[in-house]
Amino acid sequence: MDVEEAFQVVGEFGAYQKRAVAVLALTQVYMACQSMLVVLVGASPEFHVEKHDGVQSSVTFFGDVDSIVTEWLLVKQQAYKVNLAGSLFFAGLLLGSFIFGPLSDAVGRRPVYLTALFLEVLLGYVTAAAPSYEVFAVSRLLVGLMNGAIGLVSFILTQEYVGKSYWAITGTLTSMTFAVGIALFAALGFAIRPWRTLAAAANTWGVLCFLLSAMLPESPRWLYCRRRTERAQEVMRFMALMNGRPAHKLSLRPADGHDDSDGGRLGILQLASHPLLRLRTLLLMYIWYVCSLVYYGLTLGAGDMSGNRYLNVAMYGLVELPAYPLCVYFMNQPWAGRRKSLSGFLCLAACACLCTIFIPEDTESSLGSTSLALLGKLTVSAAFNIVYVYTSELYPTVVRNAGLGVCAMSCRVGGILAPFVPSMRALATAVPFGVFCLSGLSAGALVLLLPETLNAPPAHTLEQLLPARRRVLESKPDFDVPLAPTPRNQMITFPL
Repeated sequence: MDVEEAFQVVGEFGAYQKRAVAVLALTQVYMACQSMLVVLVGASPEFHVEKHDGVQSSVTFFGDVDSIVTEWLLVKQQAYKVNLAGSLFFAGLLLGSFIFGPLSDAVGRRPVYLTALFLEVLLGYVTAAAPSYEVFAVSRLLVGLMNGAIGLVSFILTQEYVGKSYWAITGTLTSMTFAVGIALFAALGFAIRPWRTLAAAANTWGVLCFLLSAMLPESPRWLYCRRRTERAQEVMRFMALMNGRPAHKLSLRPADGHDDSDGGRLGILQLASHPLLRLRTLLLMYIWYVCSLVYYGLTLGAGDMSGNRYLNVAMYGLVELPAYPLCVYFMNQPWAGRRKSLSGFLCLAACACLCTIFIPEDTESSLGSTSLALLGKLTVSAAFNIVYVYTSELYPTVVRNAGLGVCAMSCRVGGILAPFVPSMRALATAVPFGVFCLSGLSAGALVLLLPETLNAPPAHTLEQLLPARRRVLESKPDFDVPLAPTPRNQMITFPL
């Protein structure tokens, strides 16, 4: 049997897979804390600058705030350094996606994931103990580098540990726990005000995640497509035993097609040379960029909104939770699927941002700018969750991490720019939301150029990316030929 048939024997989402996915989901809480760190440790209270002979001599801060702003006097001409630290983190995410995506396709998911998680925990403590802003900034860049690797590979593992029919659920679970992580970090920041103590406390969660992750196995799908059939069979049999299923019936046959493990033919070069993959990648790169720009632009802007900073951050995390049941429902409906759901949520987010432009900031109506911004955050969160699942289904296993890595790289470009978009309010209040609106509408339109993947069998090799004509013919079998029952998710091939 192939790996898809093996999951029918093992259990597509048995007890063991649930525990493994839970560990990976808990890691998302740690990632959320690192992503939002600068929002709280970079808090800027009211201040007064005293000058003598036109030169700044001292700065007096008001309020009980301990942050990198108060410690290193990041005000006036130095205020840009707070946003710069946030952008450096996302620049690290970009590099991490670019480097570790193809690397995990080449050497395996597990070693890349564990190495990056271990290094991020170490670097997180460097952030907490940074003696100067320069060390702090460099540590944020390196933490982002490792965070990019962890986020990419952990998501892939949540998909490759389970049967394809559960990909939407496991992918959504990781996004949900990331949103919960944002809210928990806000609560932690409310309880722990000194920024160094807050950074150390948030980073300690990563130690627990690393200890739990050390027990995770290699992806059986990756092993299978790399022709390590015996090792893949061992992992699948172990899963079967842990799920209480009979393991002696499980015997994998070699994967179809040639050996795609040749590194010269895989990775980013393969994405560029394969016509179908090249078109998909270009479209997905822009869609990921927009999702990130709008998502992080609205999230990081929470700290600049009026009201309690900690409550605002928590709200921007918790508002995501209703989005995930919605997107799971729509993704699995034949009349919506992945493509239309993604396009619809992007357009809804754009419309919410557009309406925000026309609402006065001082209004007390329930349709105030804050409410509409939260609605935009909810809908773009749903879109961001769908694009992860959708992208993983559009790429075959042998280049899935490379494809996700390239898309995540463009996503991080949006993250790099996101900290500066809310500051464009200085030009005009409507400018940030205008940027989000135009970006969302254009991405929502481009999504419709991609194929639907709902109920389509997953591709493992490049040969399984069939031309459109052949796919159409295979979806319309000759009914004069009797068909034997086949397991769910197994591809049926008919002669041309």
